[in-house]
Amino acid sequence: MTVRIAMWSGPRNISTAMMRAFENREDAAVSDEPFYAAYLAASGADHPMREETLASQPTDWREVAAAMTGPAPGGAPIWYQKQMCHHMLPGFGVEWMDICANAFLIRAPEQVLASYAAKRVARNLADLGVERQVELFDRVADRIGAAPPVLDGADVLADPAGMLKALCAALDIPFSARMLHWPAGRRTNDGAWAPAWYDAVERSTGFVAPERFATFDDLPDHAKPIAVAARPFFERMARFRLVLRSCEP
Repeated sequence: MTVRIAMWSGPRNISTAMMRAFENREDAAVSDEPFYAAYLAASGADHPMREETLASQPTDWREVAAAMTGPAPGGAPIWYQKQMCHHMLPGFGVEWMDICANAFLIRAPEQVLASYAAKRVARNLADLGVERQVELFDRVADRIGAAPPVLDGADVLADPAGMLKALCAALDIPFSARMLHWPAGRRTNDGAWAPAWYDAVERSTGFVAPERFATFDDLPDHAKPIAVAARPFFERMARFRLVLRSCEP
């Protein structure tokens, strides 16, 4: 039986690096933002490489949902699905999630917005997907009667081995040291939008923390109200993040 892991993130997190980590396992297949084209078609959003993305994936969310709950690529025992919360528009069904082990990847909004600004101007809170992320989290928690795994990207960058071991334990799958390092370059599993968004991860060979994290003061003025609006949603999710426990008394 395949363990389907739906990892729910917003943009400009370490979501692609997390996909690399799972892709480098010997027992895992990955899918890169499978609802992206459906989101673009339904929303009309003007994203970099929009036409290439629309041509590369199904644009009917029902078709995508059926694929995500169908056979795993190559019959892999672990199937990591990199999912973006803002892609799940209100009209898209979410019942298909119930077959997945759902986990959530969060990042402080000022860090997200500082990174996003280098690629595209964030116009509103919906671009970050944080409100939708809380909705999806609450749905999963209500269904299973407990908080699903939540990872803070900053925690992963501070201790990749520790946090990935904690995630694997929470998902009831074995940890693999292969998740910590991967070859640089593009992958055949990368979405059609990779040339516009993945330059940094294509240079990467593992999880590396920046010399400093962006702060609220680093943001352009137009992004600061979005960061303020996003903060309560981030803090709501951060209450449930996986935390490593010290062995010291």
